[in-house]
Amino acid sequence: MDIKLEKIDKNRWLIPKTGPMRVPGLIFSNDSLIKAIQGDQSLIQVANVAALPGIVGNSLAMPDIHWGYGFPIGGVAAFDLDEGIVSPGGVGYDINCGCRLATTFLKAHEIRSQIKELVIALFKNIPSGVGSTGPVHLSKNEEAKMAIEGAAWAVKKGYGSTQDLERTEDNGAMEGADPSVLSERAIKRGQNQLGTLGSGNHFVEIQVVDKIYDPQKAKAYNLFEGQVTVLIHSGSRGFGHQICDDFLKEMNRFTQTGKYPFVLPDRQLACAPLKSDQGRRYFSAMACAANYAWANRQVIMHLAHETLMSTLSISPDELGMKLLYDVCHNIAKKEQHTVEGNKVMLCVHRKGATRALPPGHSLLPEIYRNVGQPVLIPGDMGTFSFVLSGAEKAMFRSFGSSCHGAGRVLSRTQATKKAKGRAIHRELEDKGIYVQSRSKRILKEEMPEAYKNVSQIVDVVHDAGLALKVARLRPLGVIKG
Repeated sequence: MDIKLEKIDKNRWLIPKTGPMRVPGLIFSNDSLIKAIQGDQSLIQVANVAALPGIVGNSLAMPDIHWGYGFPIGGVAAFDLDEGIVSPGGVGYDINCGCRLATTFLKAHEIRSQIKELVIALFKNIPSGVGSTGPVHLSKNEEAKMAIEGAAWAVKKGYGSTQDLERTEDNGAMEGADPSVLSERAIKRGQNQLGTLGSGNHFVEIQVVDKIYDPQKAKAYNLFEGQVTVLIHSGSRGFGHQICDDFLKEMNRFTQTGKYPFVLPDRQLACAPLKSDQGRRYFSAMACAANYAWANRQVIMHLAHETLMSTLSISPDELGMKLLYDVCHNIAKKEQHTVEGNKVMLCVHRKGATRALPPGHSLLPEIYRNVGQPVLIPGDMGTFSFVLSGAEKAMFRSFGSSCHGAGRVLSRTQATKKAKGRAIHRELEDKGIYVQSRSKRILKEEMPEAYKNVSQIVDVVHDAGLALKVARLRPLGVIKG
């Protein structure tokens, strides 16, 4: 497919509706980033998503877009509840992969000499890597409760406090979860992985707030320059992966039988009508995985909290660790949006995209109602992460969505080749960043050059009015899977 782009303004590009596309494609990007985007197949995927039944508005892509399974990573698409579909590829294998940022009373200069010790302790106490098992071992009945209750289940078990729940998207529990639709394989894979980080781009970072853009919002978010923060990036582990795999296989079989009255431009876009039995069961299973991920990050934050206290020999009051916010960036949600002047319920797929609700939105917790939702944007382990606030333009430009990170510019294979002969951990240490990982290979795959310039990506989102810059965070210590 030959993709033609039309520049709308310095931050938006249009893919005109052609062929089987039901709506146009719209990419948020600048002149520099669009060149990298054109280097893979992700724009074709934007056009393919635009051909799906019931899609509303535009097939959207954030500036961190890159090629993914079916949908591009960095893609957003909204579907009519009556005519539209739900697609596992539009959510991704790591259902509710997301970020959780905690603030502390600590200042970076106070703990700089102990960063290495802290990273070693975090790496020891937070299980990481493929197939890692965690401190929580679930019976089948307890797993079912956790899959319904999400983060609240973890709080009841002593991991964190109820205050964390109001600072978590959806209060840490998505409605509609039904463990009865899960396969035995998914249940088995979830029993021993709660409280684990996983591998790949998942991490725990000790960071310092090194720049404030909006003092008023930073104060509302409890952020100040020189402050130590902890950023967690993880998801639903093998539990969510298996759920995605199970339903992709099932939906592919149905699609091939011709029982659904539509033809897919790509078999990876396997989907089912939202009103169908398949669609409803996938949505219920996906909610279980979303809740698993929130419980998982709740447990990881507790482990980080305990590790910081014991390693630094300080009390909870001295540490002052509090959750700022927890956001998911791989999910499909039923939300109300205004389309052509009418308020309608839609199923919004965000795959590698973060919800960015503006001030005054009814879904925001009271503490952030006046300033907008905290939007957490991690970069690569050698540069920066950002805290933004949701903005009004996002509601009519992107279904209340923002970017989710830096976005890969090199595949894992390409990054490994480029890093040959290099000691990535030493390069990062030279920058004042101490890193621990399960393998040198992971560090090569996740090297800073493998990612786009996160500052440019955040600038596009800020300038387009989707989310506004509040603070910039710099890594001091990182643990990777």
